[in-house]
Amino acid sequence: MILILLFIAACFLAYSNGANDNFKGVATLFGSNTTNYKKAITWATITTFAGSVAAIFLASTLVKNFSGKGLVPDTLIQMPVFAISVALGAALTVFLATKIGMPISTTHGLVGALFGTGLMAVGMDFNFSKLSASFLIPLLVSPLMAAVLSFIAYLIFRFIREKTGISKSSCLCVNEIAGSAVEMQANSFVAAKNTQIELVRCKKEKYTEKYDGEIFGITIQKIMDVLHFLSAGVVSFARGLNDTPKIVGLLLVINTFNLQWGMLAIGVAMTVGGILNAKRVGLTMSKKITPMSSGQGLSANLITGLLVTTASIHGLPVSTTHVSVGSIFGIGTVTKKANIQVVSKIVLSWVLTLPIAAIFGALIYLCLQFINK
Repeated sequence: MILILLFIAACFLAYSNGANDNFKGVATLFGSNTTNYKKAITWATITTFAGSVAAIFLASTLVKNFSGKGLVPDTLIQMPVFAISVALGAALTVFLATKIGMPISTTHGLVGALFGTGLMAVGMDFNFSKLSASFLIPLLVSPLMAAVLSFIAYLIFRFIREKTGISKSSCLCVNEIAGSAVEMQANSFVAAKNTQIELVRCKKEKYTEKYDGEIFGITIQKIMDVLHFLSAGVVSFARGLNDTPKIVGLLLVINTFNLQWGMLAIGVAMTVGGILNAKRVGLTMSKKITPMSSGQGLSANLITGLLVTTASIHGLPVSTTHVSVGSIFGIGTVTKKANIQVVSKIVLSWVLTLPIAAIFGALIYLCLQFINK
C-alpha cells in the first residue's frame, strides 16, 4: 500500500510539474503572437513527451541525484516514507504556485523538499556540502547565465539582421472617428471627403512586428516562424529530458518497478497537467514579463534550449523555469521593455519556493512517521 502511495505521489508531482512548466518552452511563441494558445500548448505537449521518452536513454545521472543519494544515508533512501514526503512536499509547493500563476521551479521545489525531509529525518547527518555544490550553485547561476547569453545573442542577431538589410514593419490600427468610413485602395488608406481617421499603434497584446524580404522565394517572416517553432520544440524537449528523471528518481525505492515504465508514467502525468492547468502560468510567461517579436523569442529559446540540454546531459539540475525566465528577461533588458514589477514577483516566488517545500516535506514526513507508529 505504501508503495502505491509513493507512485501516486510521484504522479501528482509530475502533474503539478506539467501544469507549471509545460508551457514555458512555447511561451515566446504565444507572447510574440506567432501562434495562438491552443497550437502552442499542443506543440509543447508533443515535444515535452518526446523529451520524457528520450530521458530513458540520456539522463540516468539525474535519476540518481534526485533519489537523495549522497545527501542522506542510503538506509533512509530505501524508506518509501522519505520518498513520499519529498514528492508531496515539492508537489504541493508547485501546485499552489500554479494556482496563483507564478512560474516556479520544480527542481527548486524538489531540492527544498529533499532538504526539509532529510533534515527532519537525520538532522546534522544531512550532506550540506553536496546540496550546495550539486544543487544550489547550478540553480543560482543558470538564470544569470541565461539572461547574459540571451542579451548577447539578441544583440548579435540584431546586428546580423541590420547588416544583411532585413527590415521590420509594425502594424497600425485604424480608428474611425464620428462614424466615418475608411477604404483601402492600392495598399493605402483613403478617407472620404470630410472624414477624420486616426492611425495608432495596436494595443500591446495585439501588436506584432513582421520581418520583410524573401530568400529563395520564401519570406523572411516564414523562415523566422519555422525556426521559432523548432526552437520552442527544442526547449520543451529539453525540459522533458531534464525534469522527468528528477521525479523518477523518487521511484527508485520501488525495486520491482521498471525504470523505463516509470519514465513513461511520469511523462504521461506531466502531459496531462500541462493540458489541463498550464494557462495561468503561460500567460505570466508569455505576456507579462516583456513584449517580444518572433526574432526576440527565437533568441531567448535558442539560449534556453542550449543551456537546459547541456545541463541534462552532464547531470546538472538546472531549472528550465529559471533559464527560460532569465532568457526572456535578457531580451526585455535589451529592448528596455521588461516589466520589473512582474519579474520581482517571480524572483520572490523563487526565493520562497525552497523554504516552503522544505516545510511541507518535513511536516509530511512527521505525519507519516506518526501514522506508522
